[in-house]
Amino acid sequence: MLGRIGANGGQDRVLVAVDDAYTRETLATAMGCAGFVTARTGTAAEALRQLDDFQPRLAVLDALLPDLDGYALARRIRQHGRQLPVLYLATPDTSPETLAGLQRGGDDYVTRPFSVAELIARMHTMLYRATHEISVLCYADLHLDEQGHHVRRAGQLVELSPTEYRLLRYLMLNAGRVVSKAQILDGVWQYQFVGGTSVVEKFISTLRRKIDFVDPPLVQTVRGFGYVLRTPIA
Repeated sequence: MLGRIGANGGQDRVLVAVDDAYTRETLATAMGCAGFVTARTGTAAEALRQLDDFQPRLAVLDALLPDLDGYALARRIRQHGRQLPVLYLATPDTSPETLAGLQRGGDDYVTRPFSVAELIARMHTMLYRATHEISVLCYADLHLDEQGHHVRRAGQLVELSPTEYRLLRYLMLNAGRVVSKAQILDGVWQYQFVGGTSVVEKFISTLRRKIDFVDPPLVQTVRGFGYVLRTPIA
């Protein structure tokens, strides 16, 4: 699980606004087992009413609720004066416009079907990011120090070029999520590179040689989709 080194002060309150009752209760149960306290609702209107009474520190929202889409609800939440991070639940047929809106909001989303464990890992990451000025990203035995700009795997220092470092950081921030070559180009090179996606393959190959010198290999290829940082699936 990805995390940031630092203390997490007690139970965190999570607002869960999910249309489907079964999914809503399943998530609430899993979050309770992970130490979260939840308030649950199936509508945007009720979610807005919960803000003052429940005082959540994070919201998990359906991308499409019956009375409002999740992105619009997040805007309403922030207009209400709450700057809490938001994790969206999207569907495979969620429109590109909606997903672009979620990304512009600077939050995170998972697409159904999703792993509940991965969703909870993302929640922890978002809360750490929101509340701690801690500079070490961790996944398994891989550590990336954002202030010192150095990387260790299994305790050993790994020498990376600036581009390799940015690529690894991008993969760690998206740990568990498959990202396409186009997404990597946008997230790592941004507007500094004009050309094909073959450059991504080259740097992934180099990064894999430097990072995966011990087991388990963490930089995974998902053929036809892209790349992901995760432990191998049995």
